[in-house]
Amino acid sequence: MKKIIFLIAFLVLFSCENKKDSIFFKAYDESELIQKQQDHKISRMKFKLVQSKVLDMNVVFKPFNDELATNFSEEEYNKLKPLILEQNIPSIHKSISEGLLSHEKLTLFYLYRIRKFESNNKTALNAIISLNPNALKEARARDLNRDNNKLLLDISMYGMPILIKDNINTAGMPTTAGAIVLSENKNTQDAFIIKKLKEDGAIILGKSNLSEWAYYFCGICPVGYSAIGGQTLNPYGRAVFESGGSSSGSGASVAANYAVAAVGTETSGSITSPSSQNSIVGLKPTIGLLSRTGIVPISGTLDTPGPMTKNVTDSFILLNSMLGYDASDPKSIEVAKDLTGLEVSFKGKRFGVFKDIFRDSIFKKNMDQIQEAGGEIVVIVPRKVNLPGFLSILNLEMKDELPKYLNNYTDKEVKVSTIKDIISYNNLEKEIRAPYGQLRFTNIGKDTTSLADLERIKTNLKTRARTFFEDLETQNLDAILSVNNFHSAYSAVAEYPNLTIPMGYKKTGEPISLTFIVKSNEEVKLLSLGYAFEQLTNHRKLPENFK
Repeated sequence: MKKIIFLIAFLVLFSCENKKDSIFFKAYDESELIQKQQDHKISRMKFKLVQSKVLDMNVVFKPFNDELATNFSEEEYNKLKPLILEQNIPSIHKSISEGLLSHEKLTLFYLYRIRKFESNNKTALNAIISLNPNALKEARARDLNRDNNKLLLDISMYGMPILIKDNINTAGMPTTAGAIVLSENKNTQDAFIIKKLKEDGAIILGKSNLSEWAYYFCGICPVGYSAIGGQTLNPYGRAVFESGGSSSGSGASVAANYAVAAVGTETSGSITSPSSQNSIVGLKPTIGLLSRTGIVPISGTLDTPGPMTKNVTDSFILLNSMLGYDASDPKSIEVAKDLTGLEVSFKGKRFGVFKDIFRDSIFKKNMDQIQEAGGEIVVIVPRKVNLPGFLSILNLEMKDELPKYLNNYTDKEVKVSTIKDIISYNNLEKEIRAPYGQLRFTNIGKDTTSLADLERIKTNLKTRARTFFEDLETQNLDAILSVNNFHSAYSAVAEYPNLTIPMGYKKTGEPISLTFIVKSNEEVKLLSLGYAFEQLTNHRKLPENFK
């Protein structure tokens, strides 16, 4: 009997120890950090909270803890670093082809790295909301089937673990838009672009944090905050520099090398802003080039998904992987996939530069390099063009399109069907569900613009924005160059694509990026110009605390 009691006690103790060992993520006292933030010079950086009050990352990682304990180690992690960190997709494929790496080890590496940094209170970025519990199973399947895909491996997303902004429907994972009201949105069909990625063999590693409702929710509130994921932080300066929004978690994750790449969404600046703030490459394509079906909407006129990567090569590959005509999206464009590669030359290329930003020393230094490489810089005077009624596009289209998403693309367990329903739900527990208020949601109901006026506003704004960029035509320019997301609103309503690429770091260490703007449907030219700039300058650096 004593032996039996001892055995039971041992098993209980062993079980408790195992349970204890699986707790990697622990809440910490953030009061000192919050107090310090109240002195931040940027008003919306005065955080009210940092950690999520509802997300338990121990639960998120539970499917992987045993695998990481038995099939991966710190020694192996360090051994694989040179093969993975900052490497582009063709380079990773080459390592796998040579037997130095596998899709399984690549996936384990990212899972291990995410847990390593996100469970450390000094490095956590709050960049991840959920993980795909089948990621390792899918990675092993890619290893088994790899020979069948070898002809396109170097320009394919096959077996590449990527993160998806959590407003894009992905089967097997919740799609929350960062909002607690959508926490039960667990059983959805894949968005069109997710289907395309899976057809190409990509591994959906997980979902990334974002500014709640893609930052069309609260008023003057922190970018990168969501009630589900908490406050996304910038790896180049946690709580020092803004993370950019609304694709904040996608930007921070790629910068920290938590995945090969990520997918973000943009209405106006939501890819270019976090990409520039996190020193990565962000592409906002022509509206309709990539499908929006199955994505939580703001504006059918302006919304688009897009690649967020460490380099232009990966942006090119990821964009191609998501292409496809979608009959369910009225703005969808049918284009052939372009796998011919990118040009690497500035010779004969003409670039328009706004006079008011030419004085920036980092910007000017990069312009000098472009000129030395054969490019021509044309200084242009910015036109005084305002964008009246811009917010009415967002207000009226979100008021109409969000209910359609809620009724047609969500889990049956989601009980809200209008913006008014969401506001009422959040008001029941404001401190947790809406600590920064719901000003933009509230203002949607106050916008009295008629549908007829809305159509006139959209036509007028598109004309005005294209007038703002008319030097592209009148000066025969290949692109207009800007900084970060300075001109995102104009390129949004003009429906012009743009590409932001690291161009250096300020004295404070904050990243700064160069943004190329071209006319609609000129993505190949855009990526070629970006590739030439990237090869010329090679500015991007891994964040110091994430090496």
